[in-house]
Amino acid sequence: MLWLVGVEYALHCLVYLIDVPSTESVGIKDLAKFQGLSETFLSKVFGKLSKAGIVRSVPGVKGGYKLAKSPEDISFWDVIEAVEGPKPIFQCKNIKDNGYLYREKGCTPSASCTINLVMLSAEEKMRDFLRSKKLSWLNEELECVLPKQIREETRKFF
Repeated sequence: MLWLVGVEYALHCLVYLIDVPSTESVGIKDLAKFQGLSETFLSKVFGKLSKAGIVRSVPGVKGGYKLAKSPEDISFWDVIEAVEGPKPIFQCKNIKDNGYLYREKGCTPSASCTINLVMLSAEEKMRDFLRSKKLSWLNEELECVLPKQIREETRKFF
């Protein structure tokens, strides 16, 4: 399973948007600077988040992004799916059909691959877990694990 780094940056940036007053937004330039990223890369990530309805764009000189939903309504899976798309992690290629017995037509392939069924079941359990982890939960966890000074300085930056 490989998710690109865009998911990680998206989750970090979304947490920064939680404390932004509803009348304000955060510019992509500031988010990119804080993360040490190119604006182009982060703009692509935020374009996907915006298309998924997780953030919304605020136009204008002081424009930027703000959360489009409550942090309680944004799950880790929502972010993963927005950034990476809905494709399954395990993609069965039916390699069993290339096995000796199937090539020689001695056996008939079964209707479904047992390996694929197990992998799909595991993926669904993982998706359920990631759906249960909300942005609000992440924010609360960071309050517990990060030094208070780091959290305060992050809020001041934005």
